Amino acid sequence: MGRLPVPKSPPDALNAIIGINPNALDRARALDAEQARLGRLRTLHCIPVLLKDNFDTADMPTAAGSAALAGSVPPDDAFLVRQLRAAGAIVLAKTNMGEWAFSPYRTISSTHGETRNPYDLARVPAGSSGGTAAGIAANLGIIGMGTDTGNSIRGPASHTGLVGIRPSLGATSRDGIVPLLSNRDVGGPLMRTVRDAAIVLSVLAGPDPADPITAAAHARVPADYRRFLRADGLQGARIGVLRALVETETADPAVMAAFERALADITRAGATLVDPFVIPRFEALTEATGFCSRFRFDLAHYLRALGEEAPIRSLDQVVTAGLFLPRHADAMAWAMAERSDPAEQAPPCVDVAGDPRRKALLDAVVRAMDQAGVEALAYPSWNNPPRRIGDDDSPHGNNSPIIAPHSGQPAITVPMGFTAGGLPLGLQLLARPFDEGTLFRLAYAYEQATHHRRPPPGFGPLPSAVRSGSAAHLSR
Repeated sequence: MGRLPVPKSPPDALNAIIGINPNALDRARALDAEQARLGRLRTLHCIPVLLKDNFDTADMPTAAGSAALAGSVPPDDAFLVRQLRAAGAIVLAKTNMGEWAFSPYRTISSTHGETRNPYDLARVPAGSSGGTAAGIAANLGIIGMGTDTGNSIRGPASHTGLVGIRPSLGATSRDGIVPLLSNRDVGGPLMRTVRDAAIVLSVLAGPDPADPITAAAHARVPADYRRFLRADGLQGARIGVLRALVETETADPAVMAAFERALADITRAGATLVDPFVIPRFEALTEATGFCSRFRFDLAHYLRALGEEAPIRSLDQVVTAGLFLPRHADAMAWAMAERSDPAEQAPPCVDVAGDPRRKALLDAVVRAMDQAGVEALAYPSWNNPPRRIGDDDSPHGNNSPIIAPHSGQPAITVPMGFTAGGLPLGLQLLARPFDEGTLFRLAYAYEQATHHRRPPPGFGPLPSAVRSGSAAHLSR
């Protein structure tokens, strides 16, 4: 059993930011001097980034929300962090995350406690990238970086009125990201608009020699996703409505009503709906995939990369010392239960091509899409609104872990409105592998037709000078 108490934070505190980069201003001055000297801006020139606490940074600690890694400073940046910095972005701060990225429902670390939803501080921002989502929604940064093993980009984005995209498995590098399950982990952006998400993913996506899975990105990742952004992008589109993820016993009526309005908006924008869209044996296929246990193995690999400075050597040390929150005792027991190499498990706990269960799901989804002639599937990101802080029992309706993490497909969530009480709701679209361009086209057209997002009441819009300047930089 974990022995650590949850660090306390005031009930009126957002608790999204856990550390400010001491080098941020120096980096801004250097970039300003470069612009004055060369007369040009980099793609993300001086745009501030909020990084989830599981991205390695050589100039800040990376703890993955765990007291066991508190104060650990990696020897170098994660590949995606290097991509952002090379494009001119400034890492402004690290954000709180769920301990080891365990929970999709709440963002509670053993280092900094619980993050709250900026639209209602009595509510959760989902997990585990809730710190990034809350910070971006509250206008504390421009670019938000999260990771998604099952839900953790799309869920927090949905709960905080943001656009969040889980790229195809292999489109972005996992190098330098503290793993949960490396055969499902991906990194990606949480942003306030579809356009901004397209700009940032254009910087992030592509092959990395340090991550073999990204070899699949060669010739499949475009240089600039902005070319897919069309206000009429829904005209002539065919979208499947996956009712298997909509009509559930515990779905909230307000969320279902918002989803039906979203479908009506999509139809008015010129799309044809295949409703219902049916995937043969869908329930059996999704139940068979499972989140197999390889965290212990993957964490050991990450810790070896830290070298002699690593504060721990294995997950065993964390468990023996009780250096985790009691609420994650079941997750730790699950992680410790499997001690073999993932490739030697039966069935293997590896990538989509090597795992017959995951391959069967992907084949079934794509085959059904081909037969119906649809470009993407649509369903609510969550069938229920954000829970209250402390509520672990009410229906959650999280749809994000059901397909994309196992099949390796890309999925995006975009705001689809609010409950009567002002809580954000998200529409999710799922496409074929490496078809992020289609997701951006459809999501952008829907966003432009509806303009659902509005800032949280307690955290107003950015000052006009900052807003216009950032938009100009991101649009370049």
